[in-house]
Order: sequence, then structure tokens, then C-alpha cells
Amino acid sequence: MSQDNIFREVDEELRSDRMRAFWRRFAPYVIGAAVAVVALVAVNEGWTWYHSNNAAASSDELYRAFDLIEAGDLGGATAQLDAVIANGSGSYPVLAEFRKAGVLAREGKTAEAVAAYDNLANTQSDARLRELALVLAGTLLVDTGTLADVEARVGTIAAEGNPLRNAAREALGLAQYKAGDLAAAQASFEAVVNDPFTNGTTRNRMGYYLAQLLAEGAPVDAQAAPEAGPEAAPAPAQAAPEAEPAPAEPAALAPEPAPAAQ
Repeated sequence: MSQDNIFREVDEELRSDRMRAFWRRFAPYVIGAAVAVVALVAVNEGWTWYHSNNAAASSDELYRAFDLIEAGDLGGATAQLDAVIANGSGSYPVLAEFRKAGVLAREGKTAEAVAAYDNLANTQSDARLRELALVLAGTLLVDTGTLADVEARVGTIAAEGNPLRNAAREALGLAQYKAGDLAAAQASFEAVVNDPFTNGTTRNRMGYYLAQLLAEGAPVDAQAAPEAGPEAAPAPAQAAPEAEPAPAEPAALAPEPAPAAQ
């Protein structure tokens, strides 16, 4: 064997010894890192499964509450909604809180319903949910509160560009009509009629309101009522009682289970 071969074998043996020493030194860290990665993946998958499973259960419970409401069992529905609020997962507790406030209003407990909506408006981090709660509270207060109560809740939401502006304008207009400020009510209703994004049903309803104002002597714009649709012809004075219950209609904005919450 040549001297070069001997040196090569010795060199390879030294390298092998160094690699074994390196592995013995760092193997625990390498193995630990691999185990940590596997553990993190397992925890993430487990949490995803757990969260999805709980969300599905909360969805089923919320739908059971809706079924009880449809059946007229408001007491049972309230108890079911309370269970979702206390133990639900994801956004279902918030949906349950909105629906519970709607049940309170349906039971005639307007003050409690308004308090529930006000609480939602003060606790939600999502700006749209806060505004929705304020519009629903303001709508209920058209019949039981003052113009100032309604304005305090929907006044800023009625501004141009807000997605809920027309629901807010309608509630504000009805409160103004109730307070006897026909000119302000006219301006609120016409703002809805003149909004290009107003749907046909809402536009026709505004036409009825404007026709009632016209019957009571308000100087309604001659073009406003025709633009509201063919059914917006001047209505007889008995249309007034129909204008008052209208605030209940925006309550349909309360979050329902999504096709996916409003």
C-alpha cells in the first residue's frame, strides 16, 4: 500500500470521527426541531378540527332556535339562544345575540330589545355590526322613543356612502314624521327615493310615505312620488297608520344564517 493511500484512509477516518462527534453533539437539537414541527402541525390540525366541530354544533343549535321561533315557542327559542351565546363557537354567539334581541322585540319587550341592541353596538369590534345594531335599535324607537333617541342612533349612519344609509334614513324620516317635522321627513324619504341603489320595494314604500305627506300638506317634490314607482300615487289619509308600523321592516336586517351573517 502506498503512502498516499495510507494518508487518504487516515484522512477519511478523521472525517468520519468528526462527523460522528458533530452528530452526537447536535443530534438532540435536530431531532427536537423535527419533533417540534410535527407537534405544531398536529396541534394545528387538531385545533382546526376542534373548531370546525364546535362551529358545526353551534350552527345546529342556532337553527334549532330559529325553528322554535317559527313555531311560536319564543320562551324555548330564548333558552336555546342563551345556550349558543354562552357556549357557541366562532361568530354564532353574536348572531344569537342579534336574534335574541329580535325575539324580545317580538314579545313586545321593546325597552329590553333596544338595550340588547345598544349593548351589541357598544361591544362589537366590527363597525358594520355596530351600525346594524344601532339601526335596529333606532327602528324600534320610532314607535316608543323620541326623535332625539332615533337621531342619536342612526343620524351618522344616514350619511351618503354608508351601506345601511337607506334603512337609517327611513327610520329617521318616520321619527321626524311622528314628531311633526314634515319637511325633514320629506327630505329623508326623498333621499332614499333619489338613491340609485334603492331597490323597488323600498322605493315604492317611500312613495307611500311621500303621498301621505302630500295629503297632509307637505310641499312634496312633484317628481319624487312618480320616481318611487307606479304604486306611489297619492294615498288617502288612512295611509298614515301604515307608515307607523314600517319600522318593523328593517328588523329583517338582523343576521340570519348565511346562505353566510348579514
